[in-house]
Amino acid sequence: MGLRKKSKNPAVFSHEFVIQNHADIVSCVAMVILLGLMFEVTAKFAIMFITVQYNVTYINIDEGTDSISFYEYGFKDLATIFFYMLIAIILHAVIQEYILDKINRRLHLSKTKHSKFNESGQLAFFYLFSFIWGGSILTGEKFTTDPTLLWERYPHAHMFFQVKFFYICQIAYWLHALPELYFQKVRKEDIARQLYYICLYIFHVTGAYILNLHRLGLILLVPHYLVELLFHASRLFYFSDENKQKGFTLWALLFVMARLLTLTLSVLTFGFGLARAENQDFSVANGNFNTLTVRISCLAAICLTQAWMMWKFINFQLKKWREHTQNQIPRKKVTNTKNKPSKKEHKGNASNGTVKTESGTSPRARKAKAS
Repeated sequence: MGLRKKSKNPAVFSHEFVIQNHADIVSCVAMVILLGLMFEVTAKFAIMFITVQYNVTYINIDEGTDSISFYEYGFKDLATIFFYMLIAIILHAVIQEYILDKINRRLHLSKTKHSKFNESGQLAFFYLFSFIWGGSILTGEKFTTDPTLLWERYPHAHMFFQVKFFYICQIAYWLHALPELYFQKVRKEDIARQLYYICLYIFHVTGAYILNLHRLGLILLVPHYLVELLFHASRLFYFSDENKQKGFTLWALLFVMARLLTLTLSVLTFGFGLARAENQDFSVANGNFNTLTVRISCLAAICLTQAWMMWKFINFQLKKWREHTQNQIPRKKVTNTKNKPSKKEHKGNASNGTVKTESGTSPRARKAKAS
């Protein structure tokens, strides 16, 4: 599958060769894993990469023979995350080649705007997909209407299939974003900024998955993804037409509300709910991490992240305000200079002691009446 137009023929396994053909290389690796399902010897290893592992089935004796399937996490999830990380790289290349590059050719953006446009385009697709998927999961959960279920009966070691698969895809996507910095030739001045939020996503999503806080993580991720979707969609419209800036105003309002929601639910969960729980023993086997050290560490990590995001948000708003004021000052000067007549016009209208009209002719003098 040729996802990149190759104008040159670089040396095999050189940096340029890997960058131009990384989607083809990754597709071959994923195809080898899928072909492993065809042979009995390799099928048990291939299934570990493709399907979700650690299935636990419970039979409800009171209601008959109905069984409920749950999932736990373990080391085999690393293989599943690796496979879907390959899928994320392939989808990234498809979106870049067949959607974003075609739009870029029409807009004729500068190098700086071109890089930001690609970044926002990729993230907008991901946030939209994750928001719809996460929202559909939340509609079937009871803790959306009853926040006490976020900490009651902790640890929540058992997950439904959709919840576990959602977290695996989230971790796989943010892990795939690390090699994409190399594949997409991201500018050096943008690498540090992107590394910050990529590592924060990996840290928080993986932490919620391992510490069995997937309920709290899910209910915080969905509104956060909605806010980020609005921001990157507004930035895409801004690149197409700089007069379209109304989306940033709505994003600013929802951003502050999302930060307040995150802090409120985090304080309620760690400072109130889990702190009063009966089982406060550290047990890796049972998936119980409800100790004072873990609770303080989690709450501190969330609060520091929210404070950092608010700091970046305030700096962004100040930058936009300064740009707006700088653009307004020259406009006022231009309007003032247009209203004031120039000295040449005064001299032209009153030359040699006579006043001239706009057409340049002097008014006819009146004749004196004869006495």
